Amino acid sequence: MRTVKHVTDAALTAFFCAASLWAGSSPAQTTPDAAAKEAARNLAVGMCASCHGPEGRSTNALVPNLAGQQRAYIEVQLKAFRTQSRGDPDAHDYMWGVASTLNDGITVGLADYFSSQSPAPGTPADPATLATGRQLYDKGDPARGILPCVTCHGTSAQGASVFPRLAGQHSQYLAKQMQMLRVRLRASPVMHGVIKDLTDTDISALASYLQSK
Repeated sequence: MRTVKHVTDAALTAFFCAASLWAGSSPAQTTPDAAAKEAARNLAVGMCASCHGPEGRSTNALVPNLAGQQRAYIEVQLKAFRTQSRGDPDAHDYMWGVASTLNDGITVGLADYFSSQSPAPGTPADPATLATGRQLYDKGDPARGILPCVTCHGTSAQGASVFPRLAGQHSQYLAKQMQMLRVRLRASPVMHGVIKDLTDTDISALASYLQSK
């Protein structure tokens, strides 16, 4: 038991240090001017809604909800798409081209627009699966060195700054993203270490739990 606790404490220390550094790199919370806000709203309604749904509430299980997402997170991801530094297959196939046309003002305006919308409601799931997902989210699994998600994503999975809102997100989308993070198809300095020991069953339970919130 001493060995497990020692490893877990060391992992937690490294994780909190990495998380603090990453969170500290969040974009400045600037307010878009009226022209940028209007242009961003028109873009969100006229183009983004075709995939992400009205006001960012997606009806496609593999396309993320953006409504109520953390403003800083949306801005960081849009800039990563624009610079092609987010290189997972979906980013490459869909978002690189879209984001290449966005300037900083429109990027901030889109982040402001979607973050201000009401989030999608949660979807119920099997109680046993939810209990497993809740345990992993709140407590992790110290015996396997798996850290709790609640530390960065919040008690209600609402996220904070560059740590995204996960509550109410589509379970299929979340599972796919976790799998890509696990095999490093999607880059994330914090998440690689957190997610590497999750099994497919763990990922499915976490995704179902988060969709239900």
